[in-house]
Amino acid sequence: MSPGSTRQSQPPAARQAEIRRALAKSSSVSSADMARRLGVSEMTVRRDLEKLSHSAEAKRTHGGAVVAERTIFEFAYQERCRVHEAEKKLIAAAARRLIKAGQRIILDTGTTTLHFAGLLKDARDLTVITPSLAVASELQFASGVSVILLGGMIHRGSPDLTGPLTEHCLEVFSADWAFQGAEAVGDDGTIYNIDLQLAQVDRRMRAKADKCCLLVDSSKFGQTALVSNGTLEDFDVVITERGAPKASLKLARTMARDVILA
Repeated sequence: MSPGSTRQSQPPAARQAEIRRALAKSSSVSSADMARRLGVSEMTVRRDLEKLSHSAEAKRTHGGAVVAERTIFEFAYQERCRVHEAEKKLIAAAARRLIKAGQRIILDTGTTTLHFAGLLKDARDLTVITPSLAVASELQFASGVSVILLGGMIHRGSPDLTGPLTEHCLEVFSADWAFQGAEAVGDDGTIYNIDLQLAQVDRRMRAKADKCCLLVDSSKFGQTALVSNGTLEDFDVVITERGAPKASLKLARTMARDVILA
């Protein structure tokens, strides 16, 4: 029996998963190297690469493959979700306790909001309005949640819809809550976003909700970003975690109606 023959029976899905991991680490692989790693023939690896190419996860090259743009995007987005993940989960859990059956809520496009969406799958008679493809995907099979995906242009680099059409779509709705994240919160309580169009959509969201809640981890305080889209005074509730700077918490308690420490 050859050294690699015991792996010959490894199912295609397992081999392709290993190829994905290799692409994630180095952005390119060769058929010969993967064949040695997997203990299979180069022909088998080429078939796996062809399969990944058809699903737009890899792009074939002479002698191997490189990571596809879609996969680069997915890895980048997953990495954003993992940054301060523990804090985001605590904040999301605190936000979940604000939700009651029968409510209508607007969720923005942030990664903390996505963690929050994941906790809504057991909600009853809940309507979620969002421009986030990721949030809509997270909740599409939740039996007690009706999801309304706003229209708009896909924002480059993230699974979000934005632009004038998104703002126009928001006009027909009203909600009990709007939940938003922030790229940064300045020392004066200014809320910042990295994109002008996303900031415009956030403003319209707040205008269409009875109450607004900011979900922001401690790393965002004392920072600035490209576009200001409001202040802490625009929010009824600010939810953060206990690692937030004391001066920032004091300011938040002065400007917002309520501050919750997760």
